[in-house]
Order: sequence, then structure tokens, then C-alpha cells
Amino acid sequence: MAQIAPSLVLIAIVVLAAQGTFGSASDAAKYLAVAVAATTGFLALISQYAATREAQALVQDLAKVAKPSALAKKVASSQQLVSLSAVAMVGFGLGIFALVIWSILG
Repeated sequence: MAQIAPSLVLIAIVVLAAQGTFGSASDAAKYLAVAVAATTGFLALISQYAATREAQALVQDLAKVAKPSALAKKVASSQQLVSLSAVAMVGFGLGIFALVIWSILG
């Protein structure tokens, strides 16, 4: 649910950029769009990163369970996937933000 608002903001910016709206917009409107995209994107990234940190703690705790179930074993073995997700999340977030700036100011 936390990702709905940032997704809607990104959709709106993509639609406006595709329509060429930013080409005729004032500099102030363009900077406002970049600031809104940056703020919502940054807050979304923080919440995703928090979820990833919680997942890493869960994986570590499940690895210490004396008699783990099949599910606990499977989750406990996903440490590398959770770490990769955190790295990918930051990388893709920066890439998308660069493209948003390009589409607005470009």
C-alpha cells in the first residue's frame, strides 16, 4: 500500500512527459515536478529499504531456529536474495530518478 502514491506520481509524470507538457511549462513548474518526484521517490525508497532491513533480520533469526520447518529453512536461505534486492532497489531508484529528471528538464 505504501507504494501506491509514489506509483501514481510516477505515472502522472510519465503521462505528462509523453504528452510534451513539460516542453512548454515554466521552469518553476518543471522544478516543482522534479521536487515532487524526488520527494515521493525518496520516501518510497526509505520504506522499501526498511522492509528489506526487516527481512534481513528475519532471515538471520530464522537461521538460528533449532528445529526449523521447511518454510523457515527456505526463508533462512534467502539472505543473498534479500541483499541483492536492497542493492537493486537503490540502483533502479537512482536510474528511474535520472530518467524522470531527463523527461522533465530534457
